[in-house]
Amino acid sequence: MSHSSLLEGQVALVTGAGGGIGRGIALRFAAEGAAVAVHCRTSDEGARDAVARIGESGGLAVVLRGDLTVEDDCRRVVREAADWGGGRLTALVNNAGVQPVQGLAEMTVADWRGVVDTNVLSVFACTQAAAEVMREQEGGGSITHIASIEAARPAPGHAHYCASKAAVVTHARSAALEYGPHGIRVNTVSPGLVDREGLADDWPDGVRRWQQAVPVGRLGRTEDIGDACVFLASRLASWVSGHDLVVDGGVSARPTW
Repeated sequence: MSHSSLLEGQVALVTGAGGGIGRGIALRFAAEGAAVAVHCRTSDEGARDAVARIGESGGLAVVLRGDLTVEDDCRRVVREAADWGGGRLTALVNNAGVQPVQGLAEMTVADWRGVVDTNVLSVFACTQAAAEVMREQEGGGSITHIASIEAARPAPGHAHYCASKAAVVTHARSAALEYGPHGIRVNTVSPGLVDREGLADDWPDGVRRWQQAVPVGRLGRTEDIGDACVFLASRLASWVSGHDLVVDGGVSARPTW
């Protein structure tokens, strides 16, 4: 993991960074020079491994644990990240989320709330807490929510997930409007299908159909999402706020008829 200076001097918190996309985002932030607070709820081993890799490359990182379906934990994790950063927090990536598959007919209110609390409550509470820090520091900060192309293109069995991600996109626009005067930019990144270990074995038909549909001919990689988040947190995006950056290899450009 080589270092550059695109995020030099930044202190970032990445939620849900014990594995998958969040871990990839944390590693990319560190590679660009940021000190990174790596949040996890249950993926301790993955979070510790990410922090170890960052340290081996000369970067700074720490593991923070918390259940982000609980408002107090959201605020505590943000506060601990800022305290670790010497009172500063310049970037927040709200990545923590769940994506169960369940038909609407069988879905209960508890099922619905389980997804919404994880995917939306955490975004609201962490953003509010981070903004309280960022508005008091010189230069403000950036906040990026990880949404999904399913916010606009729902898939069967994902009604609660799709609705939650649509809410995340609109929350970012609302937050960009209200926090912009304080120097805080808020955006979303909407990934398409991102590869993970075992995905081709677990869902061979879906992977095959995606590869046939996507113009660039491959699944996404965690670093593709990390690169988008780095851009939005960097000076290169200093006039970008309230935007949904779709990172899907062009699959959303395909006609639906």
